[in-house]
Amino acid sequence: MDIGRIIVGFSVISLLLHLLNSRVLLPAVTIANRWVRWILFSLGVAFLADELGWSDRPFWSIAAVAFLGWFLVESAYHWMAIRALSLSPLPLFPRFVVNTSGEEWPTQRRLFALRDWLRRERFHLVQSLKAEIGPGAFLRLSIYQDATNQIRVQIAFLPQASGAIALCCTLSSRTTDDVRYVTDNLHLPFGGFYPENWMVERRPWIRNIKRLVARHRRRLEHNGAAVQPWTTEPLDDLNRQQGQLEKVNTELGFLLPHQDREEYGKISTEGRYRVWKEIWMLNYLGRPVEYH
Repeated sequence: MDIGRIIVGFSVISLLLHLLNSRVLLPAVTIANRWVRWILFSLGVAFLADELGWSDRPFWSIAAVAFLGWFLVESAYHWMAIRALSLSPLPLFPRFVVNTSGEEWPTQRRLFALRDWLRRERFHLVQSLKAEIGPGAFLRLSIYQDATNQIRVQIAFLPQASGAIALCCTLSSRTTDDVRYVTDNLHLPFGGFYPENWMVERRPWIRNIKRLVARHRRRLEHNGAAVQPWTTEPLDDLNRQQGQLEKVNTELGFLLPHQDREEYGKISTEGRYRVWKEIWMLNYLGRPVEYH
């Protein structure tokens, strides 16, 4: 087996996946590239060790050790990033304000196609919001509702380090007995707890808005949910949600009590582990952790 050619092949595949992902930003492409890079690193380290005589152990045993080493190094990186977030002044549940510049859609064909679909299906724009998630970095939301005002669609534009824009959707409906059904395709780690009256289903693999809306409606029909129209403004409801999430996660131990946060950070040790675990699940399997 010509390991050198295999390494070159994996290098080419990784480059092509990177170029493709810079255009489409699909989780499936990102996940595939992460696996390719992990295997490429393992084979590359074993190849160098064999060629340069660093070890007399079998090639595949060195590759296995390198594979484990990647896991340990990346785990340490994620753990430090979570700790830095915990100690930073940035809020985990930021407050939103009205985006006075109005609806802002990035100039990408696939995003315009999404907006056109919403209009064809009689979803109407209700409000545009934004929240500062970092120095000069804003999370921008466009909130739509269907013709009956029973389904609220939250379109989130997520800025990436590369300058590209990722898009995620969150669908919400509420019932007459105050149960909130949420269906989203967020591919960001959460790791925390939801209020008891929230029925949350995360589907990061579903990138098509049509399929996501269909999935949300099937959930409502399957559970026989008596849905009531939305009457509150998205801004008020969203900020109320943020406050509710912070309260629940403080009470259940994901967040530390306010008096301890200045010294130890916002996220507890258990909470950091939960976030770390969900990062791995999302990064390499595309699945959020399901806690029961």
